[in-house]
Amino acid sequence: MEKSEALRIIEKQREFFKSGKTLDLGFRKEQLRKLYAMVDDNHLEIKKALYEDLGKSAFEADMTEIRLSMSEISFMHKHFKSYSRKRIKYTPLANFHSTSFVKPSPYGNVLVMSPWNYPILLSIEPICDALAAGNTVILKPSAYSNSTSQILKKLISSYFDESVVAVVDGGREENAFLLEQRFDHIFFTGSPIVGKLVMEKASKFLTPITLELGGKSPVLIREDANLRLAAKRIVFGKYLNCGQTCVAPDYILIPASMEDEFISLCKKEIDKQYGLDPLSNPDYGKIISKKHYDRVKALIDSNKVVHGGAFSDERLRISPTIMKGVTLEDSVMKEEIFGPIMPIIPYSDESEALKMINSLPHPLAFYVFSSSIRKAERIMDCVGFGGGCINDVVVHLATSNMAFGGFGESGMGSYHGKKGFECFSHYKSILDKKRWIDLPIRYQKYSPFKKLLLDIFLR
Repeated sequence: MEKSEALRIIEKQREFFKSGKTLDLGFRKEQLRKLYAMVDDNHLEIKKALYEDLGKSAFEADMTEIRLSMSEISFMHKHFKSYSRKRIKYTPLANFHSTSFVKPSPYGNVLVMSPWNYPILLSIEPICDALAAGNTVILKPSAYSNSTSQILKKLISSYFDESVVAVVDGGREENAFLLEQRFDHIFFTGSPIVGKLVMEKASKFLTPITLELGGKSPVLIREDANLRLAAKRIVFGKYLNCGQTCVAPDYILIPASMEDEFISLCKKEIDKQYGLDPLSNPDYGKIISKKHYDRVKALIDSNKVVHGGAFSDERLRISPTIMKGVTLEDSVMKEEIFGPIMPIIPYSDESEALKMINSLPHPLAFYVFSSSIRKAERIMDCVGFGGGCINDVVVHLATSNMAFGGFGESGMGSYHGKKGFECFSHYKSILDKKRWIDLPIRYQKYSPFKKLLLDIFLR
């Protein structure tokens, strides 16, 4: 999009927000209905675009993008009115007679920068939360997922007035241009490296930001874990979307005595879930681009591969791969994998495993497999992370009743459901002072009697 056109839309949204129309709850409800209809009416076209970009099957597109997006919109449509109400707070005696309350207020014109790995879900959910809170939205989708970005641009322009929601497409140049503009809030999902740049650019205007990043999300398997169940669920979460999931299990820590059995079970699960030749499986996705394909492929050490390792340069596919004998010095442990490679790291002492996890930046997710919920919770207390599961992986984000987000290297702020509404709202603290009485204690001239009253009121 031309820079002049982008500036025109930004200014148009700014003026529309100033009109006060987004403060009306009926207006917000109508926007949420439009958003739901947009996804529901065009799900076949959306699935086609997701297949072109990521090789996502219709079922996976439905399960991980379309249905989750519609669920968030439905949840917000049901609850946003209650989130919009003012909340009465306790008023101290010093402010007699008054009423204190906190009331949410929309930020204004927000920028949502979405990623390529779940390009529908991670565009629609923040747009939903921003609209429910009363904001206008500029969406900047990823250039890597071009087919989905173009569908989003086409559908949003058909269902929404550009003064409310609009898409600015393009690549790095457009990203850089948008980050030079003044917005009232920036919501970014992507890599920590780009997240740092977004934070730096936002500081120019002191713009509040939400960063949804990633990191190396570990799985710790305890000696009392159900290994068969662990293998089944980890294989699902690890290779979902060809490993291109921000909360995918990045590496596995397991007692040394259980390593071989676990690997054997994972091999069986890969064969069962993806077939003996995953590269020919029509429901198995592909890496988003040649650049990312080459990066992931370079992380595979053929000397440590115990399963998989096959690839197709033509179709940008890498088979579900397991690596054994991995250490922190291996390339695969130097960065977030974001691909279908599962490093297995054995441990002999649980405290040493936890020490290793805590030596790395805070992950977006952490998973523990154990038969003892008490011990699993104790382990989770020892690690800093965004969110996670006990005896499962990935699925903790599939709810609007819990916040999703990281901290430190894995992000800043969170969203989903009520937390999503709060993410795009500023909460004003307001004191309503009554007019029928005006205590003289605060006014000069001061006296010992007023000092006594002050001690009573502020005790």
